[in-house]
Order: sequence, then C-alpha cells, then structure tokens
Amino acid sequence: MTDSPGSSSSPLFDAKEFDEPSVFTPEALLENARRQKDLPERSVPDICLLDPDGDIVRQLKATGEAYKDETWPGYHTDLYRFDRNGREFGIVGCAVGASFAVLVAEQLFAAGCRFLVSVTSSGQIVPKDDPPYFVLISRALRDEGTSHHYRSTNSYATLNDKLSTPVEEACEAVSRPVYMGTTWTTDAPFRETEAAIERARSEGILAVEMEAAALYTFAEVREVPVVCFAHVTNQMGQTEEDFEKGEAAGSRDALEVIDAAATAWQSLD
Repeated sequence: MTDSPGSSSSPLFDAKEFDEPSVFTPEALLENARRQKDLPERSVPDICLLDPDGDIVRQLKATGEAYKDETWPGYHTDLYRFDRNGREFGIVGCAVGASFAVLVAEQLFAAGCRFLVSVTSSGQIVPKDDPPYFVLISRALRDEGTSHHYRSTNSYATLNDKLSTPVEEACEAVSRPVYMGTTWTTDAPFRETEAAIERARSEGILAVEMEAAALYTFAEVREVPVVCFAHVTNQMGQTEEDFEKGEAAGSRDALEVIDAAATAWQSLD
C-alpha cells in the first residue's frame, strides 16, 4: 500500500509511543555479546568519548597512549582506554552519523559511562573565525531521523543547562578558540543544498554536523550528561585547503577541549 499523492503521512513521525519502553535494550545487546564472545563483564570508564572521524583514536594508538579494551562487547565498534591528566577515558572511533552515535551512546551508558563527550568535524555555515576552531554546541537543528524516535516537538535539541556555563567557562583556557553556538545536524551530508545552507545561515547556525541533535535528544530522554563539540575544519569542500585540522590531525587540540569538558563535569559532582 502506498500513500496517496500529497499525503503528509510518514513512518518517521507516525506511531511513536515515546513513553513506552523499547522491547530491544542496550543491556540485552551487551549481555548477549558477552555470552557469544565469552567476555567478562567490565565497566567502561566514567568519561567516554565519541570520535566520529577516528583521528583522536589513531593518534593515541600511534603514540602508544591508548590500548584496546578486549572486554568491550560492542558488535560494531572497538573501545580504547587511555589515561590523561589523572583521568581514565574510554573512546570509540568512527561512529559517524546520528543513528550510529546514539547506538554507541546507549551501549556506553548501559556499560557504566557517566559522562559522554562527542567531537565531530563540521562544515562552516556562519563564520566565527578561520578554520580550524571549535563550537561548543548549545543547540542543534533536528534535521535527522534518530532524535524523532526519542521525542516529538521542538525543532532544536539543546545542551543541558547545568553543563552549559561550566563547560563554556572551562573552554576559555584551551589553545584553540571555542565558540558557543548552534549547529545543524543532518543525516545527508551530500544533500547540503544552497537552499538548505541559506536556511541554516538565516537562523544564525554556525556549522553543519551529523550527530549532535540526536545525542542531545537521547541525553534529555535518558537523563544522562552529554556534551557535543563541532570541530569546524572545512567549508564543505569549497576551498583547496578544506578538512585540514592542524597538528596531529587536530587530535591534540580536541583533547584539550575534552579535558576542559571533563573538568567542568567533575566540578558538578
């Protein structure tokens, strides 16, 4: 059966029971993965990171600072552990896009994570500086699918108010500029049309990325702390030097920002 011409019905928005628990849970996934792989149960570090580009993971591995956690039961990912400034971190690389990021976030919190930070490459919309620089994402336009399975209404997903000011203040001490502002989260990077970009620009959106709206909506519904940063590295392939992140593929700058966010979160305990 197909919708009639002009019908506004969509499976993305129809038949959503937001208060009804899911039959399939991250705990069940992890439990069965441990059983199948004969793995012991081990909690992940309190502070975990999502590194969609994988540059931070690659740098940490190359310098011998990170090691693979062989007890991580994720089917689709590897978890690495590393120590920095007296803290232990867990990090998952290459979880690109809203659905993948939230899939991993669900598993991390089910496995013992208490605070999650995401640092993702993004394209410049409204310039704040010459790339590369960071945006602490205060809110993100929900132009993706995953967030709409967690909560209805609202065009934007937002950073938790309790985290906003402490993280912004902590980021004042990092080397690269960190600006607070709005991003546009999309599932379709190769559908960033002139009209869509102009709409984003008209709303004062600083950058486009692929995860934040879903992660913030997940965080609100699950009542867990998540902070997302956009690493503005490009102008969507419109210049010859796009996608250059700086020294060590930007990983050292990103780790400074992550340290700042971790310090801010721990100050709230």
